[in-house]
Amino acid sequence: MRRKVLVIEDEPSIRNVVYLLLGALECDGEVAHSGRQALAMIRREAFDAVLLDLRASDAPQVAHKICEVQPSLMGRILFITGHVSDPETIDLIEKNSTKCVRRARLMHDLWDRLSDLMGPARPARQSSQAH
Repeated sequence: MRRKVLVIEDEPSIRNVVYLLLGALECDGEVAHSGRQALAMIRREAFDAVLLDLRASDAPQVAHKICEVQPSLMGRILFITGHVSDPETIDLIEKNSTKCVRRARLMHDLWDRLSDLMGPARPARQSSQAH
């Protein structure tokens, strides 16, 4: 069974990279364009992890609400960040030991971070083949 990841990212180029990497990790990605849409999706279905664009103005609140609605996602939210320089965001990341992947290293780091977040891949079911 493939794992399902909710992607909250408004930039198409980043979403395309994320989809390619999720496919390589044998995961299905579903997109929410806003925190409100993400919360509605989380209420309807289960996800194994969430990728959340930290640039979203309500990202910290959305992350908190996601964990309230689906507690199994606690510790399974990965923030996608650009250059982080504002003190509030740096403080949030440090206080919450938030897992992040920087946009500049997305292709390199996303694989490792998601693998760490979700654990080892589930074994694929073997199909029986007639010889």
